[in-house]
Amino acid sequence: MLRIVPFLIVCYIISYLDRVNVGFAALTMNADLGFSAAVYGFGAGVFFLTYFLFEVPSNLMLHRFGARRWIARIMLTWGILSGAMGFIPQISAATGLSNENVFYTIRLLLGAAEAGFFPGVIYYLTLWFPGAYRGRVVGYFMTALPLASVIGAPLSGWLLGLDGWHGLRGWQWMFIIEAIPAVLLAAVVLFYLTDRPNQAAWLSGPERQWLADRLAREERDRTAVARHSVLQTLINPIVLGLGFVYFGVVAMNYTVGFFLPSIIREFGLTNLQTGFVAAIPSLVGAISMVVWGRRSDRKRERRWHLVFPVAVGAVSFAAAAVIQDPVLKILCFSIAAFGIYGCQPVFWALPGNFLSGASAAAGIAIINSLANLSGFTGPYVMGWVKTQTGSFTGGLLIVAATAGLATLVAAVVGRGPRRDDRDEAPDAVRAPAE
Repeated sequence: MLRIVPFLIVCYIISYLDRVNVGFAALTMNADLGFSAAVYGFGAGVFFLTYFLFEVPSNLMLHRFGARRWIARIMLTWGILSGAMGFIPQISAATGLSNENVFYTIRLLLGAAEAGFFPGVIYYLTLWFPGAYRGRVVGYFMTALPLASVIGAPLSGWLLGLDGWHGLRGWQWMFIIEAIPAVLLAAVVLFYLTDRPNQAAWLSGPERQWLADRLAREERDRTAVARHSVLQTLINPIVLGLGFVYFGVVAMNYTVGFFLPSIIREFGLTNLQTGFVAAIPSLVGAISMVVWGRRSDRKRERRWHLVFPVAVGAVSFAAAAVIQDPVLKILCFSIAAFGIYGCQPVFWALPGNFLSGASAAAGIAIINSLANLSGFTGPYVMGWVKTQTGSFTGGLLIVAATAGLATLVAAVVGRGPRRDDRDEAPDAVRAPAE
């Protein structure tokens, strides 16, 4: 845990920040480039079209070539393209394309470049951690989502204040500066990550042997219950059902990521104040991820630990849509953040309970890619509704309804492990359960 998880958290913070910092850029970028809310919403969401198309192939490449090489490739390409977002006017002038078309093109390329990072890491964690530990481990890793907002929201708000420095606008500096860590970390990944436990020189011999034996036994148990080919996995009803559940969760997640700064800005706050207020729901989310994931592991229960937070998120999201008081609105978004973030470590502990090997890589990727289509539809619908009505209310209600339906599906497909995940490590190498 100490060797792998903190480093992956840092990588994911950079990943998520580079994906959603366009939400803060919109506070000044839209006016500079002449974008309407509909144009911005489409451009923010179009990222997920190529993300969807390349997700499964990328995860299969990771399974074939190893996490170390493939994650490094992903980080290098997404870092370069994220930085290119800061040069939209210059690229437009050099190519003759409109600012709008350059915006769409870079977002499409960025989606293709980043595809496979998150499901790749989730699959990578299944190669290292037995089932009894996955709820908390995924919870620790996914704290990067809210932490990216806790750190990135005030940082992005501050960077917007760099207007005019060396002739660039603040939103341009934000994209450039926040892209640099991804490029630098790409080189670190090659030297730091270890593909599989049997290659880990930093573990003792007994530790390596116990971990390899434990993981091998769990894989034998999975294949004894059912063996899935990659094609069977892609059309498996449980996999597709989980994809829809996560679709509802991601719809709420990216609506907050892409539009919460604009919603808060309507309260009459400055860019920096907006950044600090936008960090409040994410702080709640970071705590809920750790606490709820550990609770699910401790109770040995997944299904209702998934259903309850998704339901809370849907109801709170609907309340945030209709409440106008700024303090109560942020309170509703904060309660929703418990559901949005708290359900995710529990959710991602499920696929590894019935999938293994290449089928696990493919299954995790298809779940994530289907779900992230909501990253396209959500922002597009939000932007279109805002342009048509002048309000975010209708779009928020549509997202809340989608999450409500996802709650019902979660109750059907979100069943717990069918195997006994008791920890059987010998005392000499036993990892503490808590």
